[in-house]
Amino acid sequence: MNMSLQFALIVIIITYLRRTLQTKTTMPEWHRRLSIIMFAAIGSMVLQLSVASFSATFNIIFAIVEDLLVGLLLYIIYKQEEFKPVKFLLIALLPYAIVSVLDDILHLPGKNFYSKIDDIAGTISLFAVIWGFGVWMVSRRQQKELTKARQKALDEQENNRIITAMKAELEVQVAERTAELTQQKEALENTLSELKSTQAQLIQSEKMASLGELTAGIAHEIQNPLNFINNFSEVNNELIDELKQEWLKPDEQKDKTLEDELLADIIANNEKIAFHGKRADGIVKGMLQHSRKSSGTKEPTDINALCDEYLRLSYHGLRAKDKSFNAEFKTDLDESIGKISLVPQDIGRVLLNLLNNAFYAVNDKKKTAGADYKPMVIIQTKKTGEEGIEIKVIDNGKGIPQNVINKIFQPFFTTKPTGEGTGLGLSLTYDIITKQHNGSINVESKEGEGTAFIINLPVTVS
Repeated sequence: MNMSLQFALIVIIITYLRRTLQTKTTMPEWHRRLSIIMFAAIGSMVLQLSVASFSATFNIIFAIVEDLLVGLLLYIIYKQEEFKPVKFLLIALLPYAIVSVLDDILHLPGKNFYSKIDDIAGTISLFAVIWGFGVWMVSRRQQKELTKARQKALDEQENNRIITAMKAELEVQVAERTAELTQQKEALENTLSELKSTQAQLIQSEKMASLGELTAGIAHEIQNPLNFINNFSEVNNELIDELKQEWLKPDEQKDKTLEDELLADIIANNEKIAFHGKRADGIVKGMLQHSRKSSGTKEPTDINALCDEYLRLSYHGLRAKDKSFNAEFKTDLDESIGKISLVPQDIGRVLLNLLNNAFYAVNDKKKTAGADYKPMVIIQTKKTGEEGIEIKVIDNGKGIPQNVINKIFQPFFTTKPTGEGTGLGLSLTYDIITKQHNGSINVESKEGEGTAFIINLPVTVS
């Protein structure tokens, strides 16, 4: 190969090294050294072109310089760690370097000797060049693939870094959000606890309010048996005095028939006193039973007696609050029902609440209705087959507006003016009937005509 082309090849290789390895920025010292080698090659090429034609000795010198420069490049690539990415050039250039050195050595014996193997040397040099070019092409393709793989790895590494950073940021955000939710949860739990406490207080207030209304009715109801007891006690005192006077008479003046009659009257009056005393005792026990906390224990109960008693207690309770109020009330009770298993305190509260509402409704309507209006409240009981009973509380009051009828069993909802109702009565009624006694409660109402609350209970409550 022409030595000028060989020097040019050295320049090309150095240029490739500097560009591929970016020596100017990554290794400036080697960039300077490679520049010196490249300028030496360029200078040698210029000198060869200028003086090589005058002497064969110069050609040998330039050949040696060319071999030294190529060898130096191969040594640098082989020895220096910084040139590891381009070590494939060793495989590409080594055959060419060996052939070049052999070619220069073969020139030494003489021109005649070299001319005999000139064709062989040229062929070998050609193959060395082709080999070097082929290796360079393959290595370049591999370098591109490696570069892509390296870039892909860098991209994945960057993506992983970004994902890790985002994960860390999300973990911080999740931790902050968790702490915030924990605080909100604690605040909600505190609020819920306060609401439950307030609800319990309101429920107790509702019970005490119904107890206050009940007390007024009880005061009226208990007055009747007390009046009977007082009256019969006075009569008995008079009869006893009369009997004593009869006993003080001489035997011949005593009237045995009168004594027997007086004793019989005293005994009869005592029986009436005992009856009304038990009646008063029953009323007091009912009041205490209504006021105390329900035990939740079901027991056989005469539902008809319960309805009759609470109807009168409710009416007289309203009369005690408003002396001007007057209304008719009546019962329609199925005597075939007998006793059923229920919690009397709680069913008593249900009946009192429904009856109070019924009397309130008719009293409210009476204030605006004409003289022909007669307020009426009715309580009915009847069997519904063999497995249940029905209790119905009916009034001819104003009725319930259709747009709110579906809300009346909701806690704190009331159609009464502010200060006249807590909105818990029907809610408690609904819970007692449906949850505690496995029954149902429905309402039928027509505005301007009246309302009926219908309770259905199983005969044997499980």
